Amino acid sequence: MTQKRKHYSKQFKIDAVKLVTEQGYNVSEAARNLGIHHSSLRRWKRQLETDGNQSFPGKGHMASDKEELYGLRKENKRLRMEREILKKAAAFFANEPK
Repeated sequence: MTQKRKHYSKQFKIDAVKLVTEQGYNVSEAARNLGIHHSSLRRWKRQLETDGNQSFPGKGHMASDKEELYGLRKENKRLRMEREILKKAAAFFANEPK
């Protein structure tokens, strides 16, 4: 039996992190009270500290720098494949008898 993955709103995540940062709860205690795993709360806290208002962009969305990096990696992979095809084609035509 598969479990459905839980999705939390951006505001819920921010409020959960505020319990730790502003109200003095420790991460494990706050996570237990909210019914979430402590590693999720730690990850949200770290993400909020590093990304600030750009944290938690939503389902299927990435931060602009991560989106650009993803696009560049995808393009790089495509260009490498094209180069390999051209190398093989050049080798094939170079060895072809005339």
